[in-house]
Amino acid sequence: MKIHNREDINAWLRHDTDFDDFYFCMAFANTSWWHPHPHMAWNYVIAENNIKTDIHGNMFVVDLFDVPKNIIDELHRNGIKVICHFSAGTKEDWRTDAGQFPSDGLGASNKNWTDETWVDIRNIQVRRIMRERIEHANRRHCDGVDPENVNGWEQNRAGLHLTPNDQLDYNRYLAQVAHANGLAVGLKNDVSQLSHLVVDFDFAINESCLENHTCDLYEPFFRAGKPVFHVQYVNSIREGHQRKEEICSNRPPNMNTLIKVKMDNWKLAC
Repeated sequence: MKIHNREDINAWLRHDTDFDDFYFCMAFANTSWWHPHPHMAWNYVIAENNIKTDIHGNMFVVDLFDVPKNIIDELHRNGIKVICHFSAGTKEDWRTDAGQFPSDGLGASNKNWTDETWVDIRNIQVRRIMRERIEHANRRHCDGVDPENVNGWEQNRAGLHLTPNDQLDYNRYLAQVAHANGLAVGLKNDVSQLSHLVVDFDFAINESCLENHTCDLYEPFFRAGKPVFHVQYVNSIREGHQRKEEICSNRPPNMNTLIKVKMDNWKLAC
């Protein structure tokens, strides 16, 4: 069915129950969303309960659920773009929508975080939950989203025998829903599939690629002129200052790197 106007959309909704296809269509119809700049100042504060909005930065990554709406509004008043982070690959037991995940859509426990369980990204209800989270980001006036845990296929960490194509299909689904809602979308880690997904995502966020020796794999994003925001963690502020030259000289020059102890206010930029 071709969609040209609101009447066509209403007809689609009346006669076609495949809302994923509807979002796929709308992703191409709505081409207006913000695109970050590769070298813009930023901060990564998804675990900060008292976000300092006066810290230098043009983009803040915050927790979708925990950040107060007045903080988002204040950041916007200060001319700062807001990226809202959420887990797109796990059920977090403390979230208000945790009870909506179907039992047949759950996999193994997340070894890196307690109270988290990998989800089956092929499951229709799981996808609808994630779609609703992205819609929630839109309602909160986020400028973009940062879906986490989008690499459950690697080493069968989700315990669901996901294939690389399963992950590609799901990650593209997330990107399409974000764009349909007028939001920029970042690819979090999933370094093995960067070359396949660079067209679909507006930017990338990586954690600790220097330790994992994977920073150079972001060349497809560099060639496309798309930002790669990188966090390198250290054990203390003192270590951060001591290692700044080492960290900044060993990462790719096009990588926008922050040195952080935790996912809170303090940062040191290259």
